[in-house]
Amino acid sequence: MSTKICIVHHSGYGHTAKQAAAVAEGVRAVDGVECIELTVADLEDAEAEGWAELDDAAAIVFGSPTYMGSASADMKRFMEATSGRWMEQKWKDKLAAGFTNSGSWNGDKQNTLVSFLTLAAQHGMVWVNLNLLPGYNSSKGSAEDVNRLGGSLGAMAQSNVDEGPDVCPPEADLETARRLGRRVAECALRWNRG
Repeated sequence: MSTKICIVHHSGYGHTAKQAAAVAEGVRAVDGVECIELTVADLEDAEAEGWAELDDAAAIVFGSPTYMGSASADMKRFMEATSGRWMEQKWKDKLAAGFTNSGSWNGDKQNTLVSFLTLAAQHGMVWVNLNLLPGYNSSKGSAEDVNRLGGSLGAMAQSNVDEGPDVCPPEADLETARRLGRRVAECALRWNRG
């Protein structure tokens, strides 16, 4: 039986969906795991099948664009809709991780990741960080470096506001997302040894 990992995200313009797909690629690169991709729209109905997938998962990876310094309103609605699961502690001891994207290099993305970490902590989940050294922070670095935005809590991406998801986020940020997915998958396999 494989270890199930769910990615649940919201994407306003397609950039964060592209990042979510990269996280999924990283998850699927690890043998012994199954990856389920969900959008928050898939979960608007309280009886939607996706909720059972989340309840059954060993790990949940949360993703959202950063709008006005925090997760999008659609993502926040999903977060609030998890309160019944919180009351029943359905996600206790699952692994959790997160990713976000914004137009600005900083864009207050850290706040979005902290909100995901707080959500996970309230659910009794165990947070998996990015565990990548920051890139593009020396005279020898470049915009092509993995983790070029220097995140530690999760994967961060930057997408120019005047370019579509066919152009951005850039490959460096997508590779950072793949590495987060791979790390979550590897951690989930270790966490769920029986």
